[in-house]
Amino acid sequence: MPRYELALILKAMQRPETAAALRRTVETLMERGAVVRDLENLGQRLLPYKMTKHNQRHSTGAYFLVDFYAAPSILDGLLDHLHRDVDVVRPAVLRKDERAPDSSCCGPPPYDIQKTTLFNIK
Repeated sequence: MPRYELALILKAMQRPETAAALRRTVETLMERGAVVRDLENLGQRLLPYKMTKHNQRHSTGAYFLVDFYAAPSILDGLLDHLHRDVDVVRPAVLRKDERAPDSSCCGPPPYDIQKTTLFNIK
């Protein structure tokens, strides 16, 4: 199963209601066969622009990231379910790369400044 990340913006609510909405979302993932690896709370922030969802205007939202493994076939149904949830302002599923980042990919090779001579002085 490929690894995915669900970027989720929930409407601004009190802590118990936010916890209930997150629980519903994670339970929906697990009911569809996903394996949830991590849940990260990014906090409550101002939205980049005002969003209208379910006839309500939102200017702030709670941002969350859910890291999970799932079959690609469940993603369409999952997004459809999340778009219908009245507490979800914006869901987005991104596929995560399984490869570890290569540390030698960028920049010039390291050099020792002590061994480097800029001028030959005689």
